[in-house]
Amino acid sequence: MNRFAARVLQASLLALGITGASAQSLPEKQTVVTPPPAGPTRAYVSDIAIQHIVDGRLHVIDVDAARYVGQIPLAYAGQAVLSPDRKRIYVSTTYYPRLWRGTRADVIDIWDAETLSFTGEIPIPERRAQALNYKGLISVSPDSHWLYVQNATPASSISIVDLRERRLASEVANSGCWLALPVPSAPNRFATLCGDGTMETITLDERGALASRTRSERFFDADVDPIFVHAETIGDRFFFVSYLGKVHEVDLSAEKPRAVGSWSMIGAADAKKNWRPGGYQLFAIHAKSGRMYVLMHPDGQEGSHKNPAAEIWAFDLATKKRIARIPGNNAMSVTAIQGGAPRLVALDAMTMGLVLIDAGDKPRVVQRMDGVAEAGTLIEMQ
Repeated sequence: MNRFAARVLQASLLALGITGASAQSLPEKQTVVTPPPAGPTRAYVSDIAIQHIVDGRLHVIDVDAARYVGQIPLAYAGQAVLSPDRKRIYVSTTYYPRLWRGTRADVIDIWDAETLSFTGEIPIPERRAQALNYKGLISVSPDSHWLYVQNATPASSISIVDLRERRLASEVANSGCWLALPVPSAPNRFATLCGDGTMETITLDERGALASRTRSERFFDADVDPIFVHAETIGDRFFFVSYLGKVHEVDLSAEKPRAVGSWSMIGAADAKKNWRPGGYQLFAIHAKSGRMYVLMHPDGQEGSHKNPAAEIWAFDLATKKRIARIPGNNAMSVTAIQGGAPRLVALDAMTMGLVLIDAGDKPRVVQRMDGVAEAGTLIEMQ
């Protein structure tokens, strides 16, 4: 037998699995690794994965160590939020039996934030908003009793979920309004932002049904200078930013929302260069220092409101003065690590990377980890 024929025979025997020397395959040993304890620099990045939207993800990242900790599925355009005690992750999402077709099922998936393990689900009406990730599309009351889910059919309403009994408690219309923003001092109350330039608060009874609602006076004109839907808070003080660079403050400590006032972030010299705010999660507040950090870009115009940041402007909320200009790192989203000295976590729109920034008196990039997401828009910290 020549060498070529011998090799053909050997290959045939290998393909048939009848060589005497072949060892029996050993069973694969599976292990479960528990993530390290979560610290203040653990970030949760919501990624709608727009190219394959049925397969969204929540990326869990230790930003300080530049380490990928784990991943939680968000399924079809899912929205995620942590519980106030940071022990659980709630995901409002949609499942189809054939991925993109079949009978729709909307649920709240519940995950353990420490182990990143699935612990249960709660069915909800099949009308939750399938949208990009924004704060307020899913939210939790400060006492962890109620979970709020924004619906769109396209009529706007809020599903009220009782987390203690794991059931749907009610559905409350918020016609002409959007988002459910929990009021820190009132566990049974949340606010919603309305297109007529007002805010409405909705108060629930002990069973989660509508008890009362009331609206603020008009504090912005959506036709002249609309505001971004992203909100940040210090206690019951809610802050919003407008397309042209105004900061609006609304006090929600009483049942009726009260517009406190507004002020411009943009001086005369900046206005000549058309500096404007932009992005998705476009500003953050570090409560301890009373500083607000806003993603800004020059040459702003109609339609530039999603542009990534050329700079991050820091403001003292007490004086309403700008105190620093920080390189923007192409940020489209930013959040603050609360407690201690000001630190920011920004999402780079060009690299889909997370950037840890020391935002104190001498701002600097501390850490960077690129490629953590495909289409991330929202960051939440531990």
